[in-house]
Amino acid sequence: MLFKSHGGVHPNDKKAPANEAVITTIPQPPEVVIPMSQHIGAPCTPLVAVGDEVKLGQKIGEAKAPVSAPIHASVSGKVTAIAPHLNNLGNMVTSVVIENDFKDTPAETMVPATEEDLQSPEKIADIVREAGIVGMGGATFPTAFKITSGWGKVDTVLINGAECEPYITSDHRTMLEHPDELLKGIQLLMKACKVDKAYFGIELNKKFAIDLLNFKGAKEMGIEIVPLKCQYPQGAEKTLIKTITGREVPPGGLPANVGCTVFNTFTAYSVYRACYEGWPAIERVVTVSGSAIADPKNVKVRVGTSMQWVFEQTGGFAKEPWKIIMGGPMMGMAQYDLEVPCGKGTASLLAFSDDEDRTVADPVCIRCGQCIDGCPMNLQPIYMYMYQQKGDVEMLQKLNITDCVECGSCSYICPGRLHLTHAFKTGKAMVQAHMAELKAKAEAEKAKTEAEAPKAEAPKAEAPKAEAKPEAPKAEAAKAEAKPAAPAKEEKKEDK
Repeated sequence: MLFKSHGGVHPNDKKAPANEAVITTIPQPPEVVIPMSQHIGAPCTPLVAVGDEVKLGQKIGEAKAPVSAPIHASVSGKVTAIAPHLNNLGNMVTSVVIENDFKDTPAETMVPATEEDLQSPEKIADIVREAGIVGMGGATFPTAFKITSGWGKVDTVLINGAECEPYITSDHRTMLEHPDELLKGIQLLMKACKVDKAYFGIELNKKFAIDLLNFKGAKEMGIEIVPLKCQYPQGAEKTLIKTITGREVPPGGLPANVGCTVFNTFTAYSVYRACYEGWPAIERVVTVSGSAIADPKNVKVRVGTSMQWVFEQTGGFAKEPWKIIMGGPMMGMAQYDLEVPCGKGTASLLAFSDDEDRTVADPVCIRCGQCIDGCPMNLQPIYMYMYQQKGDVEMLQKLNITDCVECGSCSYICPGRLHLTHAFKTGKAMVQAHMAELKAKAEAEKAKTEAEAPKAEAPKAEAPKAEAKPEAPKAEAAKAEAKPAAPAKEEKKEDK
C-alpha cells in the first residue's frame, strides 16, 4: 500500500530520446581536472604534488573530518598542476590536474574485499568511505557517514529509483544493464545499515526495469520493488519516505528521525563495485540530452572530464545552445563555462535551444495559490517569496524556508513565471548568514564575559588579606574594654 504525499507536478518526462540508448563508453580526455570538493562537508587536501606519477584509482585527496569523502585519480598519468578551478556550483575549488597517459595503470589498492569483510557492517562502511562514495544522484552526501550515523536509529533502507526529473535516464539504464550488481549493492547497504529489509521505489515509466529486478529475485534478497506513480518530485527524500512507509519527517528533521535512510540507485551500484571490484567513485553514467543535442546518449564518464569533451564525443550540438545544465532541468545548475568538469554526482548534461525559453520581462504573482498546492514539503511559497523580497529573515524562519528542497515545482507551475526557487535559495542563504551572525555574536559575548571574569574575581580574592591586618587592634580593643570592668566592681564595693 502506498501513502499519499502532498503536492507534486507532472512535467512531460522527455525521456524517450535517451531511454533506449544503451550505455556506451566515450574516449578518455587527454587531461582531467579533479576538484578536491565533490561532496557535502569538509573539502579534501591534496595528497600528491606537481610532477607526481599517479595510478588509476589512487587516493589523491583526503580530509580527516567525519563528513567528507576521499578523492581518487580517474586516470593514470602525471600531475601537472594543483590550482583553483571552476566547479559546477560556480565556485573556485582546489583541483588536481592530471595529464592522462592512457594506460589506466591500476593502483595497488584496487582489490576486491574478502567475503569475511563483506559480512561486517563496520568493514563495509570502511570500504565505502575509502572508495569516496557519495550520493551519486546529485546530493553528494558522504555515504559512509550516512550509514554509520544511522546505526541504532534506522530500521528501513529505501533505494531511490524514481529518477523523476525529465530527460535523465542514466539510472534507468543502470537498472536494465546491471540488475544483478545493483541488487547485490543494495544487499551490501542493508548489511552495512544493520537492517533486513529494503524498499526499491521505481516509477511506473520504467516497467521493464521493475519486471527485470523482480525476475532476478529481489524479493528473495529482502528487497521489495515498489512501483511508484509518475510524479515529480517522487524521488525527493522526504516524499519517497512518506509515499512508501507513511512516515513523515518533521520540519528540520532527518530521515533517521523516523527510522529511514535513502540511497540513490547509482550509489548502490557504486557500493557493489567498491566491494566486489575494488573500484572507487571515479566514474559515472551520464545522460546527454536536450533540444540542442544532436544524438541523445547515456555514456560512462570519468570524474574530472570537462563538459566540452563529453559534448564533443557524443555528437555535439544540433543547434546553438541557449542554456546548458549540469543535472536535471528542475534542480540542475546552469553552466556558463564548458570547461567545468563532471563530478561524482553528475547524472546528466542537458543542452537547450532558445525556443525553450519561457522567461518573461516582468514576472508577477497573480495570487492563484498553485505554488502552495504543488509544494511537496507543504510550505507556502507565495509568502516565502514575499518575505524574501522584503529581506524579513524572522518570517522566513517561521515559514520553515530551510525545509525547501529546491525541487522547482513551484517555479514550474507558476503562471506568473516568478523565479521562486532562486528566491528560496537566496532566502535560505540569508537565514544561514543570520544564524552564523547570531552564533558569532554569542561566541564573542561569551569570550568577553570569560575575559572579564578574572578581573571581577581579583578583588574578592584579596579582600581577606586586607581585613586580616586589623584583627589584632580589634582584639586589643576588646581587651582594653574588658579591663575596666574589674575596677568598676571595686568602685561599687567601695561605695558600699
